[in-house]
Amino acid sequence: MRPITGREELDLFCQLPYVLNEELADDLAAGRRRPEWMWVALRGDRLLARAAWWGRQGGDVPLILDVLDVEDSAPGPDRVDIGVRLLRAATATALPNGSPPPDYSRFVPPDWRENAGTRQPVEDRMTALERVGARLFVERLRLEWRPESPVPEPGGRLAFRGVHDAEELVALMALVLDGTLDAHGRDDLTRMSVHEAAVKQYDEELARYTSPRDWWRIATLPDGEPVGFVIPARNDYNPIIAYIAVLPAHRGNGYIDDILGEGTRVLAEQGVPRIRAATDLGNVPMANAFRRAGYSNFEREINMTWR
Repeated sequence: MRPITGREELDLFCQLPYVLNEELADDLAAGRRRPEWMWVALRGDRLLARAAWWGRQGGDVPLILDVLDVEDSAPGPDRVDIGVRLLRAATATALPNGSPPPDYSRFVPPDWRENAGTRQPVEDRMTALERVGARLFVERLRLEWRPESPVPEPGGRLAFRGVHDAEELVALMALVLDGTLDAHGRDDLTRMSVHEAAVKQYDEELARYTSPRDWWRIATLPDGEPVGFVIPARNDYNPIIAYIAVLPAHRGNGYIDDILGEGTRVLAEQGVPRIRAATDLGNVPMANAFRRAGYSNFEREINMTWR
């Protein structure tokens, strides 16, 4: 069990299939991954398992464990044991001493529970993580809009304008945390104030997008009163709806459809090949809004944490 030596061992690392394989070379070149964050378990030349962390470009600390695979031909108990041994060896070396392990994220098929061929590997990975101290945090829907879907038409009930400044957006983000269904937002509120949680999300996510900030939209009533906002953006991989919300005082009026439609139009006007978005499995109103706007559920995401 060891880290890979560098790009020259990517073919070895990619012997186990996963959707992220096609991104690994670019991630290494951009500094979002490092060879010492990418571990393999070998028996001779045979790859038995692998694990890898991702971090921000130029960062010194990995931020998420997003690759964990074990060869499917091994018996179930052996798969779990190999995964546990690899995680322990890699974590002890790859992560800074004393720091909590980063959360785990895994993309899985939308019907993974109904398909025996996908359910067992997913559950085996989760069992291995549980044995080293992780627990399920949230399961998320990952959604996608394609240009062949109609672009949502303006509803006419709301007006849209740009964001004046960071302080305005942070203030609105703090308001929408009241009654939020988002698991990460609710978790933040157990450890910090509403304002601190809003600042954290702005600084750690929204402020880092290099896509134009004039894509960001505040939704208002005709008299100018804000009712919500949407943050269309582009991350390192795809155009995305990074954040969308309706203020508590205006929930229940169907404004989410108008706001999502505006965010989708902003990105569609750029001629993008797709728009990605995500929401918690339990956030049914948001998931339904995405579906009404022509987004399809193309996969799910398993999040586990050590917190």
